[in-house]
Amino acid sequence: MKENVLTERICLETKGAYDMIDITHHATKLIADRHLKNGLLNLFVEHTTCALAINEFTDPKLLNDFRKKLSEFSPEDAQYEHNESHVCNGDDCVNGHSHCNALFLPTSITCQIVNGKLNLGTWQRIFLIELDRARPRNVQLMFMGEGN
Repeated sequence: MKENVLTERICLETKGAYDMIDITHHATKLIADRHLKNGLLNLFVEHTTCALAINEFTDPKLLNDFRKKLSEFSPEDAQYEHNESHVCNGDDCVNGHSHCNALFLPTSITCQIVNGKLNLGTWQRIFLIELDRARPRNVQLMFMGEGN
């Protein structure tokens, strides 16, 4: 076995606010394709208005509960000073609520790889959460550990 540090980038397109995209298969594909054995896989989102999560992803009603809580936590129609002073790419985007939600959610997650398998619980999936609007998003994967 040799020690490895491997990186890969996932490029995604989100559909809008609170879009959630399961990215677990990207992690498992990297593990299988590179014959990774034991180590850590870090996933990092390169943006300030989206986040990563590990939770159940198979129940659409639960995903709706997540969306509802996020919209209640930082309502889009609340007053944010950021919206008054910030121009985003010349299109007057008002996304103070997106930044406020992101403050409380992780931009990176680290998972264990054990005996060539992603070590997640039965219902756990890794997913990206869009907190702003439809746009391209990038997630970096970095594996550190043993492989063939």
